[in-house]
Amino acid sequence: MRRVVITGLGAVTPVGNDAPATWQALLRGTSGIGLITRFDPSALPIRIAGEVKNFVLDPQIDAREARRQSLYTRYALNAVVEAVRAARLDMAQENPEQVGVIYGSGAAGLDLIFDNHDVMRERGPRRVAPTMIANMLADSASGAIAIMLGAQGPNMAVTAACSTGGHNIGEAFETIRRGDAEVMITGSSEAPIHPTIMASFSTMRGLADDNEHPEHACKPFDTRRNGFVLSEGAAALVLESLDHALARGAPIVAEIVGYGNSADALDMVAADETGAGAARAMKMALRKSGLTPEAVEYINAHGTGTPLNDASETLAIKTVFGAHAYRLAVSSTKSMLGHMMGAAGSVEGLICALAIREGALPPTINLDQPDPACDLDYVPHTARMGPIQVALSNSIGLGGHNSALIFRRYTP
Repeated sequence: MRRVVITGLGAVTPVGNDAPATWQALLRGTSGIGLITRFDPSALPIRIAGEVKNFVLDPQIDAREARRQSLYTRYALNAVVEAVRAARLDMAQENPEQVGVIYGSGAAGLDLIFDNHDVMRERGPRRVAPTMIANMLADSASGAIAIMLGAQGPNMAVTAACSTGGHNIGEAFETIRRGDAEVMITGSSEAPIHPTIMASFSTMRGLADDNEHPEHACKPFDTRRNGFVLSEGAAALVLESLDHALARGAPIVAEIVGYGNSADALDMVAADETGAGAARAMKMALRKSGLTPEAVEYINAHGTGTPLNDASETLAIKTVFGAHAYRLAVSSTKSMLGHMMGAAGSVEGLICALAIREGALPPTINLDQPDPACDLDYVPHTARMGPIQVALSNSIGLGGHNSALIFRRYTP
C-alpha cells in the first residue's frame, strides 16, 4: 500500500475564514459562538450558534455560478481554493484523470430547499429555481469542486451525519493508498443554521441553552454540560501519494496512516453508552496504521458537550488505550467552534494535522467543573506547546456512524 500525505489545508469556520486564522484563534481559546444574526431567532428557545462571519467569496470562484449554489458549496469552494494554493498544486501540470474529489456534507443544500419551498408556497411552481436540484444534493460540492479544478478522477460524496468529514477524508486516503489516484481533494462542508433546523434540535433537547453567555455554552466533559451548539463551516485537505508529492516538491503537512469506521447499530439519535462502536473504529484505524496504542499522543475528541456523548467517548478511549488513556492528551475544539455537523470531522482532521506540524494542542475551554466520569487530560483552558508525532481524530454521528483517523508526523 502506498503512503499518503497531506500537502494543503483550507478552512472556513466560526473563528476564521481560512486555516491560519482558525488555528491561531483556537490556540488563543477564542470562541466563535454567539447570538444568531442571520435571521430573527426571538421565537426560538435556543438563540445561539457558531456562525461564519464576514464571509467573502474567493475571486477565483465564478461568482455568477456561486449565486445558484448552496451556501455549503460556497464554503467548500473557498476552503478548496485555499488548500490547493497551500499545496502549490498546479492543475495545468497534472494528469486530470489522476486528481479526484471525495467531498461531502451531512445535510447539504438546506438553504436552497427551504428558500424554494417558500417561493413555491408564496409565488407558485413556475418561480421555483430550475437550478435547485443540481445544487442541493450532498454531492453538489464534490461536483462543483471537480468542475472548478478540472479534476476527472474518482469523485463522490460520503454522507454519514456528524461522521461525514472523517469518512470523506478516510475514503480519499484509501483511494490513493490502493492506487486509484495520485491526488485527492477531500473534506466536508455544512451550513445548517436555519430556524427549522434549530427548532428541531431544540425539541430534541440536544442544544446547549445558555443564551445569555454564548461563548460559555459548550462545555465538553464538564458536569454542567447540557448540549451542543449548532454551527457551520468547511474544511478541505489536499492528499497525495508520497511519491507524487516528493516528485513535485510539495510541502508536506503530515501523513495519514489509519482510518477506521463502524456502526453502533443501536439508535438513530443516542450514542452507545458503552462507547463500543467508537472503540471499534479507533481499533480499526490503529490496525491499518500499524501503530501501537501507546504511539498516539493526542486525540481530537468528538466532544460535543452532551451528557451521553462525552461520557461514552471517554469510555471508548479507555477501552482502546487502557492505562495509556491517562497519558495522552484529549481536547474538544467544539468547545470553541460549536458542532459543524457534517463539516466537523474534516475541520478536526485539519486541526490534528496542524497540531503535528505546529507542535501545539488546542484547548478545551469552559472546562471548569470536570465530570468525575470524564477523568482524562482534556487540555483545559489553555493551549499546550510541544512536539506531537501521532494524533487521532474521532467522529460520532447520528444514526450510529463512527469514524477515526490517525495522522503522523512525516518522516522519509
